[in-house]
Amino acid sequence: MENRLYLIDLYDIYGSLLTEKQQYYFEEYYFSNLSLSEISDNDDISRNAIYKHIKDSIEKLEKLEQELKINEKNNKILEFANKLDDKLKEELKELI
Repeated sequence: MENRLYLIDLYDIYGSLLTEKQQYYFEEYYFSNLSLSEISDNDDISRNAIYKHIKDSIEKLEKLEQELKINEKNNKILEFANKLDDKLKEELKELI
């Protein structure tokens, strides 16, 4: 479950850098919670092809995070913000 949330966070940050197909299959699998079989039936494409699109998407998202570390930096900022008083905390959270 933790990995799923991590991937969704990465998608929120870098998702627009994926191809349209990668975005579509990632969203169907992670946001619509459809199985590979359900996506396969809906789109008349093999489960293996869908799996490859999703796998490629994950690899690209992880590579982008490894290089840019935006998610890591956001998490550090949120940790810091949680140590601040409520007014500053809310202002900082609005920035990210």
